[in-house]
Order: sequence, then C-alpha cells, then structure tokens
Amino acid sequence: MSLTARKPRPKKCAVKACRASFVPHVSFQSWCSPDCAVVIARGNQEKKRKALASIERREIKVRKEKLKSRAEHMREAQAAFNEWVRLRDSHRPCVSCGRHHEGQYHAGHYRSVGANPELRFEPLNVWKQCAPCNTYLSGNLVNYRLSLLQLIGPDKVDWLEGPHPARKHSIEEIKTIKAEFRAKTKELKRAAA
Repeated sequence: MSLTARKPRPKKCAVKACRASFVPHVSFQSWCSPDCAVVIARGNQEKKRKALASIERREIKVRKEKLKSRAEHMREAQAAFNEWVRLRDSHRPCVSCGRHHEGQYHAGHYRSVGANPELRFEPLNVWKQCAPCNTYLSGNLVNYRLSLLQLIGPDKVDWLEGPHPARKHSIEEIKTIKAEFRAKTKELKRAAA
C-alpha cells in the first residue's frame, strides 16, 4: 500500500469579481492570488466591524433603558395606550361632538388623569376625541357623558364616576402596560391591513 498524497482538486476563487480556477496549496485556501486574499480579508473585517457595531448598539439601548425614569416609562406607556385608543375608535366620530373631520384626534379621558390617575389606562374612560373638544372645550364633558351613556350604559358610567382605590404603578407594571398596548395596536393594524 503506497502512501501517496492526493492532489488537491481545483477550486474557484471565492472573490465574486474573480471566480478564477486554481489549485489550492492548503485545504482551507479559497483565494487564487494575494490580491484576492486581501479582498476576502477586508470583507471579513467589514463583517466583524458590523457585528461589533450591532452589539454595541444593543448594549447602549439596554443602558439607556436602565437610565429611564418612572416618568419616561409612564410617558411611553401613555403614548402606546393613546395610539391603541385612536386605532380602536378609528371608525367612530368624536365622542363629544359626534363629528368626523380631517383634523387631529386625541385619546380623550372622561375622568382626567390629574383627578383620577387610577383610571389613566382604563379603556372605558378613554375614547377618540377631536382636538378642539379635548383641548379648547376641556373635553366637552357634558356631551362626552351623554355619548358614554349610549356607548357603555349608565351602570358603567356610574362606576367611572364612583370612587376608585388609589394606585401607583411600579416601573415593571408600566413596562407591562406599554408592551400590552403595543401588542394590541400591532394586532389592530394587522387586522385592518
């Protein structure tokens, strides 16, 4: 039995612009010339640089998330909730004046967040409202209440107007609320598409 070394098979150069056929000197060689080896090395460096940049961006995002205050988390959760309300009620007119118009719509609270913070994220308390009613007419509450009586009934309106236990959400609860309403918004957008 002879121990003769097998000749390596010819390969094609890994550089897309070259693709020349060559016989490799070692089994892992994928380039035909030193110039092609430099091109491959630069491509690998670019991939490594992009991977490191991606890891760094993720780390920065995590650090920024840890530095957020409770108020910033609350603001983000409120924005997610408001977007969901506007999307949920997109087919309805303004809850206070009953108009459809091309202007801006808000997520108007019947019981204000300042007076009843425990109802901030209560879906029965928040409905789509046009900017003039919400901003300039302070919610147009008389008409808002009349619409609510038709929408949800007198029992639920009485519950909204009744006393509620005070509540202060923890940061983890706020994050959960934000994630929940972002998921609901995504679901509504998917259903509308």
